[in-house]
Amino acid sequence: MKKKFLIILLILSCAAFMGLKIKLDNIPRKTVPGSSFIYIPSGKFLKYATFGYSSLMADIIYIWSIQYFSDQKIPNRFDYLDHVFSIIAELDPRYFDAYQIGAIFAVYDAGDFDTCEKILNRGLEKNPGEWIFPFQAGHYAQMLLKDYKIAQKYFKKTMEIEGAPAMAKRLYANAAFEQTDYKTAMRNWVEVYQMAEKEGDERVRKIAANHIYRTQASIDIESINEGLNKYKEQFGHYPEELIELAASGFLVEIPRDLDGNEYKYDPETGEVKSELWWKR
Repeated sequence: MKKKFLIILLILSCAAFMGLKIKLDNIPRKTVPGSSFIYIPSGKFLKYATFGYSSLMADIIYIWSIQYFSDQKIPNRFDYLDHVFSIIAELDPRYFDAYQIGAIFAVYDAGDFDTCEKILNRGLEKNPGEWIFPFQAGHYAQMLLKDYKIAQKYFKKTMEIEGAPAMAKRLYANAAFEQTDYKTAMRNWVEVYQMAEKEGDERVRKIAANHIYRTQASIDIESINEGLNKYKEQFGHYPEELIELAASGFLVEIPRDLDGNEYKYDPETGEVKSELWWKR
């Protein structure tokens, strides 16, 4: 009875799909944006129709999607990009290539970071132990959007996943610095420095040391600039030397950089600079 039931169910399913195809073939597709695939049901329903071959169906849709989204002759091809890759994710949640290629299509070809973010977040949701998804989201936010707040959020998520690369902490610290969150940046760069010193990694130790110098210099220059602005408000001009800020009570003392050198100061413009941190 079970075999008969499955055979009948299979025949009815095929008949239903054939009927649906006949109806769809009668629709003038040129009038329907994305008509070549918007009729594909959600992955949850399609999964049951594959009779255990959901991974194979995911492969078929994935290969087709690469051809489709690469075809520049289709002007509206990205309208249903998230829909297509959500189907693949439902059919095969561990299909890592699909998440990554979908994100690439979204951010580079469609210029749509929001869709890129959805696809990568879906990858993390279905694979919570995989750091690659938040790492890529942070990378795209930092490199393409220059949105360091979003980048910092994703690099923090990356750091919290076991097995994440040490680079995530450095990127997190840099994103904090770019937002002038010097306290967070300094704390993390010091931790990177200490770990590199412990592991004997001279290259990373040098990188961390330079960033610590850069962060401290930014803190010092910010403080000096506050004193300079107050001095100019009172006297109408910048002091000839920075030491006058301490003599006038605008600063307790004039800070030096971490190498013990005085910061470069131009009394004409009031500009204060440090040494080139990446050349130390």
